[in-house]
Amino acid sequence: MTQIWEMTASEIAGSVRSGTLSAQEVTQAHLDRIAAVNPAINAVVQTCTDALDAAAEVDAALARGEDPGPMAGVPVTIKVNVDQKGFANTNGLRIQENLIAEHDSPVVSNLRKAGAVIVGRTNTPAFSLRWFTNNGLHGQTLNPRNPAITPGGSSGGASASVAAGLCALGH
Repeated sequence: MTQIWEMTASEIAGSVRSGTLSAQEVTQAHLDRIAAVNPAINAVVQTCTDALDAAAEVDAALARGEDPGPMAGVPVTIKVNVDQKGFANTNGLRIQENLIAEHDSPVVSNLRKAGAVIVGRTNTPAFSLRWFTNNGLHGQTLNPRNPAITPGGSSGGASASVAAGLCALGH
């Protein structure tokens, strides 16, 4: 049997729209997966505490007969080098660990408008300028399939998150 965290973004959006799954069920499954798997790979450096509330909004929109957007209930992650209101845009730098965004960047606001649920913030190398993901603030991200191989550079946390089932899509 396929686990929720193994489903594709398209499968999740379809299941949420049809009522087979609620956005809250999908979100909880991914938050549970982050709690279980992320400590070993360090891909998500911050979980979004409002994720279940955002999922509840998707479910409420569907219950009212409204279209929550094409990404209805799809769990996504955002890199720490992008502004997301209320979160630090660290870019992997200690000097920026208290640089809290006052507004969402366009990519974040567009994902929200599309019905996506942001479940976490993913690691990047310092300045997002390396072919591997490691920095002095958040540490190293490991490839969940083979820790001896890099998950990549500026999107290393994002790619490891998707590969490990921590989210369906990573920014």
